[in-house]
Amino acid sequence: MSTSTLALDAPLRRHRVLAAARIQNVNKGLSLGMPWAILGSAFVVNLLIWSLIPESPNEPRITGGVLSIYIFVLIGQAFTVVQWFPFALGLSVTRRHFLLGTAGLTVVEAFGQGLVLTLLRAVEELTGGWGIDLTFFGVPYLVQENWFLQWLVYSVPFLGLAGLGLVTGAIFKRFGQAGMWVATIVVVLAVGLGAALLTWRQAWGAFGSFLAGVPPLTALALVPAVLAVVLWGVTYLLLRRAQP
Repeated sequence: MSTSTLALDAPLRRHRVLAAARIQNVNKGLSLGMPWAILGSAFVVNLLIWSLIPESPNEPRITGGVLSIYIFVLIGQAFTVVQWFPFALGLSVTRRHFLLGTAGLTVVEAFGQGLVLTLLRAVEELTGGWGIDLTFFGVPYLVQENWFLQWLVYSVPFLGLAGLGLVTGAIFKRFGQAGMWVATIVVVLAVGLGAALLTWRQAWGAFGSFLAGVPPLTALALVPAVLAVVLWGVTYLLLRRAQP
């Protein structure tokens, strides 16, 4: 292939990747707005409940409601493959370009949402826990003193969960409901065997100590980033042979 042909192909490849990303933006008002609506609802409910309960120095007001937005991302990415993958192929977008466009869009959304969460945590800190000493966004294990690292800790888990959602959707597209049942059974068996092994070896305490000793940056930034790359690769392999 000549240099001139490669030069012409590069903009075309970029165009197809951007096209794959734009396809998924058709319904972004709902797909991006819904997780924040759910998170906002959880925040308001917690704010109302804790404002009615008398403060106690022995009971810190900590809630894990912020996790709701991460769960929605996992589910949403599974639907991305099921809903938009056939449509993209119908518009002559290749499987590789679809995944690249999806990955690029996911990265932008992950770091954008992570930035919003970081700003909300800053507001929570400045207002003394929204005036009632409530910890909603600054969950202890997530909190970092450096604000850039805080942004990473909030953002990167979105990528790992998005990868898991993409793999789930790709399994469904490649193997159908039977594949989903088999994958579910394999996961349940793996978890069950792991739990049985820990029980047999009486190693639950050691396992808990190991998890507690993992630095937050490793658990919430490095591991999800590596997991995302691996899962996106698996997604591509599954979609290569998946029918629209």
